[in-house]
Amino acid sequence: MPLGRPISLTDNVASKIIRVLATNNQTVFTVTGGYRINQIGVFRNGVRLSNSSDFTATDGATVTLVNPAALNDEVLFEIQDDFRVSDAIVSAASNQVINGDVTVTGTFTGASIGIQSGGGVVGSAKTLNFVGSGNTFAVNGDTIDISIAGGGGGGLGTAIKYDDQTTSPFSYIDSHVRVTSDLNLDTTVAGASTSYIVSVVPNIEVNSGVAVTVGVGKTMIIDVLQIGDL
Repeated sequence: MPLGRPISLTDNVASKIIRVLATNNQTVFTVTGGYRINQIGVFRNGVRLSNSSDFTATDGATVTLVNPAALNDEVLFEIQDDFRVSDAIVSAASNQVINGDVTVTGTFTGASIGIQSGGGVVGSAKTLNFVGSGNTFAVNGDTIDISIAGGGGGGLGTAIKYDDQTTSPFSYIDSHVRVTSDLNLDTTVAGASTSYIVSVVPNIEVNSGVAVTVGVGKTMIIDVLQIGDL
C-alpha cells in the first residue's frame, strides 16, 4: 500500500491510476492520456512524492523526477480525471439516459420532434404551423389543446363548441365574406392539374382594387351547397 497522505476525492470526481516501470536513471515520464496540472499524485515504489520537492508536473503531459529512478522502480500516477455529476448531460456523449424531470429555462434548440397522425409517422420537424381560421388553441396548464375545424361539428364550416371547448355536432358558415387582398388561384395553390375551386359561402365580395385571378384549368364554384337558395 502506498505511503503518505492519499488523494481525497469526492463522489463527483473520477480518478485513474497509471503504473510504469522505470529504466535506469530515468527522470522524465510521459503520462498516458495526460493530466490536469495540480491534479496528479506521484508515488515511487509505494511512497508518495512531494510536488516540487520530489517531482515537477507543469505541462499536463510529462512528469519529471528530481532524483533519477533506478531500474524497474515502480512509478505510479494517480490522476483526478474529470468532474462527473450524477445524471448530468455530457456534451460529447451520443446517447444518454436521465432519470427524473428536466427543466429548461430558455429556448431548447437543435432537436426535432417526431410527428404522428393516427399512429402513423408523418415526419419530424422543429416547428408546427397550423393553417386555417378554424384552428384553435387552448392552454391548460402544461398542455396545449389543439382543435382543428372540419372533422367535427356538422362536417362543414367552423365547428361550434360547448362551454368546455369540446366540439358539438353543429357548425356554422358565414353568409357573406370579403376578399381583402390579391389572390392568384393557379397550380401553386389550387392543385397541380385541372381542379374545382369551391366555396360554401353564398356571397363573396371582392374589395375595390383587389384582384382574384382564376388560373388555367381551374373552375370556380361559389355557394357550392346552394345555401343562398334556402
